[in-house]
Amino acid sequence: MFKKLCAFAALFVAGVAFAAVDVNKASEADLDGLSGIGPATTQLILKERKKGEFKDWADLMQRVKGIGEARAAKLSAAGLTVAGTSYKDKVSKDKPAKVATKPTDDKPATLTPAAVKPQEKKSTEPKPVEGKPAGTPPVSKP
Repeated sequence: MFKKLCAFAALFVAGVAFAAVDVNKASEADLDGLSGIGPATTQLILKERKKGEFKDWADLMQRVKGIGEARAAKLSAAGLTVAGTSYKDKVSKDKPAKVATKPTDDKPATLTPAAVKPQEKKSTEPKPVEGKPAGTPPVSKP
């Protein structure tokens, strides 16, 4: 019986830990509890929220200094939502998937003079041997 009670408590805590936190309804403790939000960001969010609720992720990113696209994605992954939507939901609705397009002309790529590096000229003179001056013919051993 005790084991079942402990298992239920562990599941409950795990469910609460991963529950979504809406930026418009969260308390200071809720915001501080999210990974990636510290006390300074929490205060900025609460200050801006007093002026009015955040409409969407773009509104949050515009009004709260320090939250850009990369950080919004991380905060969303940590469980933060704006008006019930996660950041990935916002991105997928706003930006259509990129489709690879084939070039319209079938011309091969051409090299411009700036793209071609000149080759270094190789010296035809023999390399000097240690202890002998350059230009001295090699001595063959009998």
